[in-house]
Amino acid sequence: MFEKTDEMKVLRDPVHGYIHVDLQVIWECINSSWFQRLRRIRQLGGANMVYHCAEHTRFAHSLGVYEIVRRMVTEVPDIARTLQEDEKAAVMIAGLLHDIGHGPYSHAFESVIGTSHEKYTCRIIEEDTEITQILEKAKKGLAREVADIIRHRHANPLLCQMISSQLDADRMDYLLRDAYFTGAAYGAFDLERILRTLRIIGSQLAVKQSGVYAVENYIMARYHMYWQVYYHPTARSYEYIIHTLFRRLMDLGETDDPSVIELLKPVASHRELTLQEYFALDEQSCGYGFESLTKHSDPILRDIAVRIRDRRLFEFADSSPAFNRRKRAQLKKQGYDLKYYWGRDTVQQTPYIPYSGEKDSAVWVAMKDGTVQELSNASNIVYSLIHGPANDDNKVFFPSGE
Repeated sequence: MFEKTDEMKVLRDPVHGYIHVDLQVIWECINSSWFQRLRRIRQLGGANMVYHCAEHTRFAHSLGVYEIVRRMVTEVPDIARTLQEDEKAAVMIAGLLHDIGHGPYSHAFESVIGTSHEKYTCRIIEEDTEITQILEKAKKGLAREVADIIRHRHANPLLCQMISSQLDADRMDYLLRDAYFTGAAYGAFDLERILRTLRIIGSQLAVKQSGVYAVENYIMARYHMYWQVYYHPTARSYEYIIHTLFRRLMDLGETDDPSVIELLKPVASHRELTLQEYFALDEQSCGYGFESLTKHSDPILRDIAVRIRDRRLFEFADSSPAFNRRKRAQLKKQGYDLKYYWGRDTVQQTPYIPYSGEKDSAVWVAMKDGTVQELSNASNIVYSLIHGPANDDNKVFFPSGE
């Protein structure tokens, strides 16, 4: 049995009202240096360049995911009855820590170092860090159990589904939270109704037929948030410039230029970062590093750093062979190195993916007649979404004619 806190701890939250904590292991994880680091990493990468109030952090999101999981294991009767107390604690911890391995600037940094945040998350949980010690003190083997939930290897697949599936606590929090802080009202959906209609069928998380309308609302919210917020071309332009700065820094390699502060040197070295080096990389420290790079001797690196500081982003346009040839020739004539001043990005978004062989790869509906159907067979709206024309956006990014 896990040790309880001396009283129920509550943290005010604009999305959930309160975050409730009554397990000592959860409270200690929240107060650890690794978790507190998430205060210094924004949730939405480049979206705050478009939506000026989108300054919320991975810290707030992680607490929100934890709170939804806590409500699942305490308020959804099927889940509360099915899970053992140890499993409830493990999945709540996994919800809390699922993003602890995120680097600065969201997913833009992952493409720079070539390592996913999930890999760093599991390293932070398992490699004898402060987090590892907190978990192992609470229960021997807990660190491995929590990491297994996050990497979808836990013996009980229900725990993995609650953290990462097509109807999970992670997506439900980030949609509501991102909608709130961007002011994009179409990202909202009826969380209360979804929780009320959740059921377990076998070892599979499902929703009652009467909850299908709420799930449709959730699917549509996800669809709109991706195209209006997450894939906004201005946000993608900012993230491309961040990526370009790091790539130029790596191409230059380790130099004696005094403008390269110590914490950026491991990135420039092309090697895998230690956890200590990774810990030091957050958006506050990188912001200081970028400001320092505005004085670098290399004109390309200096220019990109100034662009980031002053929000002088690249322009964007729809990609086409004719436009690309014309624009690239123009940029070359102006003296731009196209390795750093020309980018191309294609994004696609499928709001729902029907059953593909893995049980947690779909949303399942418990029908009134006792059968279980995959969501696209129980909802005309979802069926139409997945059988409609594919939606993608192919953009190119380049400096303006300044």
